Amino acid sequence: MGQRRRRAPPLPKPNMRLVEIRRYPVKSLRGHALKEAMIEPIGIAGDRRWMIVDETGRFLTQRQIPKLAQIDVELTPGGVTLRHDRHGALTIAVPDKDAALETVTVWRDAVKARSAAAARDYLSSFLGRPVDLVYLDDVAARPVNPAYGRGDDRVSFADGFPLLIVSTSSLDDLNRRLDAPVPMDRFRANLIVAGAPAWAEDSWRRIRVGGLTARIVKPCSRCTVPTLDPLTGERPHGNEPIDTLAGFRRGAEGGVMFGQNAVPDKFGRIAVGDEVEVIEQGPSNVFLRGAS
Repeated sequence: MGQRRRRAPPLPKPNMRLVEIRRYPVKSLRGHALKEAMIEPIGIAGDRRWMIVDETGRFLTQRQIPKLAQIDVELTPGGVTLRHDRHGALTIAVPDKDAALETVTVWRDAVKARSAAAARDYLSSFLGRPVDLVYLDDVAARPVNPAYGRGDDRVSFADGFPLLIVSTSSLDDLNRRLDAPVPMDRFRANLIVAGAPAWAEDSWRRIRVGGLTARIVKPCSRCTVPTLDPLTGERPHGNEPIDTLAGFRRGAEGGVMFGQNAVPDKFGRIAVGDEVEVIEQGPSNVFLRGAS
């Protein structure tokens, strides 16, 4: 009789952990790290519920105004405090139902939001142009792009999706290619995961972290914001790290990819140190230009 072939032992699962949680209360202003957070259908509770808009109601970000990076934000009971080293501090309450309801635009989305008129002078003076601060009080107001989401998926004032997930190993791989390494906060992600191989997140389809289960819906196409110092808005190394990323992470249809956008399916509390479990995988969702 022939010898029975031994079955190869299963490969060990990577020990993946959530090592950082970051929240950005006002779109394109500074964010802050959290030890734990509650996940809601539109993302981390308190994330990007506020946004600065111009006179036409169109959103403003560090893409147009890099110095927005200089304003710190603190969530307070019933509002936010804006703080700048030389411009001072201002606390604003969440607008009530009597506040003006404006139509504002985020990319192609028109959304109703409440004006926080008390912030106009502070922000307009700092930026040297008329602006307004608005608050998204209706969490059902903005659907996710139907090409990537389901009918009831919703998002805050984030660029397109409730959560952005990045991997420390992927950043390490990028930094090995750079003359001047960049920190993780250049990429303004919500959930930072350690312990996965570099770029493994391209094949994730569903993950579980603490009380959160989320769908990975598309890779994140990066703009110029990662070229900016996250505290000053200055551009210390030209168009890096975007130029280097473009050399090996450019999608077949254009766009330079770093990180993965996600939509929550199950909501709950997450905390730094939670295990990150991949519960569904598939082929890479980054179809790199030139790849066979």
